[in-house]
Amino acid sequence: MTYVITQACIGSKDTACWDACPADAIHPSPNKSEFADHEQMYIDPTECIDCGACEPACPVEAIYPEDEVPDEWADATAVNADFFASPACNTASN
Repeated sequence: MTYVITQACIGSKDTACWDACPADAIHPSPNKSEFADHEQMYIDPTECIDCGACEPACPVEAIYPEDEVPDEWADATAVNADFFASPACNTASN
């Protein structure tokens, strides 16, 4: 299982979750120029180690375990996965 950032992140894009993640699984990195190009942050399901450190760090409660994403944000899992499947995404540099 992985954690998922839902659309509640849009408009906030607080980096507390990024700071809390020991696996560097949250992208784009706030110290990269492409950070401003995205309306929210995303958790790479292949890099996430399921530690849960990001969930309590999020001030807008946008992060959930994959199997607990609220119905209103059910598409968030696919949105996160699609971000990393995009040819434009290069997580190694994010």
